[in-house]
Amino acid sequence: MTAPLPVRWWADGGFVGAPVAAGPAHIVGVRGQPDRATARRTIRAAVLAALAQASAVPPERIRLCGAPGEAPYALLCDGRRVALSISHDGELSVAALRLGGGAVGIDLMRVTDVPDWEAVARDYLGPACAAALARLPAPARATAFARAWSAREARLKCRGLALAEWRADEDARLAGCACRPLAVPAGYVGSLALAPG
Repeated sequence: MTAPLPVRWWADGGFVGAPVAAGPAHIVGVRGQPDRATARRTIRAAVLAALAQASAVPPERIRLCGAPGEAPYALLCDGRRVALSISHDGELSVAALRLGGGAVGIDLMRVTDVPDWEAVARDYLGPACAAALARLPAPARATAFARAWSAREARLKCRGLALAEWRADEDARLAGCACRPLAVPAGYVGSLALAPG
């Protein structure tokens, strides 16, 4: 398994701990958010701070854009457009930004037992993934299901596609996105997907 990518955690208006070396994308996160509205505001503050540090553009000269149902992006005052992706679940939020060009997708999911996991896996993750999940012992299945779901969601976001039932032709397109796990707190899984670029 590939080593999980580190997340720069944001708290009290700044990043916690030593800076994380930028990998294929800058990944930031917030924890302990009491509600979705607060989480949305806080992750956007973290994204602006990370963009300002990575691009040497002041935060007030960066505009976060994107309508509901549309992939978010940032516009820098020098004309650069930066691909963004944001995900929330429970008390966590994560975001990825890719300065070097190319699309990015990120997804975060709490690990829970999904009662109808077989039907959901077959319909949304495909027959091969459903069969692989069926071979796992029950205690490991919840985490494996969450990892597979998170990777699919990240790839869909990266390609600008809405969640839909599995199709072989779409699966081949999604496979073109490199996908890596994220280093997130226990009880969660996260994935980062990058389009070739």
